[in-house]
Amino acid sequence: MNEPNIVILAGGISSRMKKMPDNTNGIEPQLLKDALEKSKAMIGVGNNTRPFLDYLLNYVERAGYRHVVIVVGERDDSIRRYYDLNGKNQFPLLDISYATQTIPTGRTKPLGTADALLAALRSKPEWKEQSFTVCNSDNLYSVNALQLLLKETHANALIDYDRAALRFDEERILGFAVIKKDEQGFLTDIVEKPTAEEINQAEDSSGRIGVSMNIFRLTYEDILPFLETIPLHPVRNEKELPVAVKMLAQSQPKSVWTIPLAEHVIDLTNQSDIPIVKEYLQKHFLS
Repeated sequence: MNEPNIVILAGGISSRMKKMPDNTNGIEPQLLKDALEKSKAMIGVGNNTRPFLDYLLNYVERAGYRHVVIVVGERDDSIRRYYDLNGKNQFPLLDISYATQTIPTGRTKPLGTADALLAALRSKPEWKEQSFTVCNSDNLYSVNALQLLLKETHANALIDYDRAALRFDEERILGFAVIKKDEQGFLTDIVEKPTAEEINQAEDSSGRIGVSMNIFRLTYEDILPFLETIPLHPVRNEKELPVAVKMLAQSQPKSVWTIPLAEHVIDLTNQSDIPIVKEYLQKHFLS
């Protein structure tokens, strides 16, 4: 088994969550307030208003991870305050630490997920020559997915989700990054915001299309140079982790393994997701 290290990316400003939906029916006033004021990970969608991040950390602990770095934003200390107070009682097996993602002068938001991971690795020099999992804070990845990465023997890997198993509306699914791989299963490309033609090109011989949900297993020394040199995206003006992983895969062929998995992933991206996530947590967790 690899080192039980994981980075959870929670330093963004949740701009998509703060956009008002056309219809707020089914969203309780307090949750709507949370959505507008808090990090997505801290919205109290759980039982007794527990934050969404509690449930991801529950799965992280159950999967066998022990060292957690949560990347937080410089303008929001709610995550640190909450887990400094409650973390040890709720997750006794987890050693939780934090890395702060700053906002450069002249910008209104952080530099993106690649920059967030760079902040995490710079806060953990003791992880050099070790591997770690990295994931979003607004997705509830299964214990199985987290364990698959923890146990993976390849130096670098990602979960290759079967697009057909995701239970989102078609418009959202069409926006997910598609994965291209060689005949052996090594990553060759991650295509963000794919066109219809690019989606068709990603289809394998069995008709399966794999997508990335931004959960990776990476080795410190392998990914660090790409986090340090990745350019800003020309449109989105951010440094994106999937692009850094693609740079690694393309500069070092057969360096990133893909792990096929067919299951849904709970996602808390927009306000319209709040009632769906709340219902799921009530159904699957007692507390």
